[in-house]
Amino acid sequence: MKHMTPREAYDFLRAHDDALLIDCRSEIEYFYVGHPVGAIHVAWQEAPDWTINPDFAREVLREAKDKDRPILLICRSGKRTLDAARALEADGFADVTNVLHGFEGELDENFHRGTRSGWRHDGLPWEQL
Repeated sequence: MKHMTPREAYDFLRAHDDALLIDCRSEIEYFYVGHPVGAIHVAWQEAPDWTINPDFAREVLREAKDKDRPILLICRSGKRTLDAARALEADGFADVTNVLHGFEGELDENFHRGTRSGWRHDGLPWEQL
């Protein structure tokens, strides 16, 4: 597994048309908090019980069509993606990258996200549906 900052991931995606950005947060987070423009939603875990999606790798493969295609994973803070990336690698995906700090970034001293790091913090394109 590789690791990239949000800016590095954005630049990589722009330079590699074949790369996919998979947002593995819950559906609620993806739609209501927002997501990177062009990100494909495949939940690693889903509310209300937060169990791991047993079909995660298969759903990613359905989007990717090929296990050699570069896959970049983003979540809220870059933690969930570690387990999701390990699962993809165990399933034979060859080029998996964790987006450090995720979409919302690390917590600050007031337990707020988005003030220190993350896709939104870095001013990268995102949308909210």
